[in-house]
Amino acid sequence: MHLARFPRARFAHLPTPLEPLPRLSEALGGGAQFWIKRDDCTGLAGGGNKTRKLEFLLGEALAQGADTLVTQGAVQSNHVRQTAAAAARYGMACEIILEERVQTNAVDYNHSGNVLLDRLMGGQLRNVPAGSDMNAELEKSAEQVRARGGKPYIIPGGGSNTVGALGYVDCAIELVAQANAQGLVIDRIVTATGSAGTHAGLVAGLALVGADIPILGIGVRAPKEAQEANVHKLAVATAEVLGHGERVTREMTVANCDYVGAGYGIADEGVFEALRLAARTDAILLDPVYTGKAMKGLIDLARKGHFKGETVVFLHTGGAQGLSGYASVLEGNLA
Repeated sequence: MHLARFPRARFAHLPTPLEPLPRLSEALGGGAQFWIKRDDCTGLAGGGNKTRKLEFLLGEALAQGADTLVTQGAVQSNHVRQTAAAAARYGMACEIILEERVQTNAVDYNHSGNVLLDRLMGGQLRNVPAGSDMNAELEKSAEQVRARGGKPYIIPGGGSNTVGALGYVDCAIELVAQANAQGLVIDRIVTATGSAGTHAGLVAGLALVGADIPILGIGVRAPKEAQEANVHKLAVATAEVLGHGERVTREMTVANCDYVGAGYGIADEGVFEALRLAARTDAILLDPVYTGKAMKGLIDLARKGHFKGETVVFLHTGGAQGLSGYASVLEGNLA
């Protein structure tokens, strides 16, 4: 496995910290020790997991001579924010399609948080209804760029293709090296799983280095069967790009989708508790869509004894920059 063979634009603040969560571990009890991999600290416009993916995606875009990034996401997409930031950093235009997945007229959700940052960094936004064919919408925007003489580079939602997933192959290598340097034996990794790229890259990376660390993805949108199938397919494809697809087995992909709640982007009391507990124990800021649901799952499973005696690393995928977009939802749920 030789990642230097792939074009890469280097702008992430790496390696991100690997730190203990002593107060959260104490609060949850159950004999588990929780650590955190701070991929909310990758640096690009506040950071987040998409920054690692964008290093490889931008590398390919620049190698192809692209002048415009075209991508899509939900209205409060962390991926979109980081893509707009990457475009600004490299003097590129950025065409953004926002899918109105969460049905709300709240001013903060539609105009604050990540949306405000998208606009601040020069992203050109176009909203489409929930359920739109987002691949078709991406191609529509790309064709408009071509028609005016530009050269677009299309980035799928979440940056989740084999190119983007290379960022989390690299993260897997980085995490194992940090654990080895600290003498830390990791029994399990827990992270949010949505568009699949982060989860799949970790599965592929750990399989390729032979680390034998199980990963539990806490789903934020799709049912378990569909989520696991998406992650496994992308993990195998990513490993194949690196020459060893056979090393990724189906058993390596595990998702728990019991904590989605009422739907994507809809928070409930379990999410609010997760946000409060993480912030008031080890001062970790989560978001209601991804990391809040992943932490909701971790908390519930820990209380049920699922991690007894384990050392568990929570991979923080970022998202706090969007919190102001949920101010009206969070109001009254902070006490």
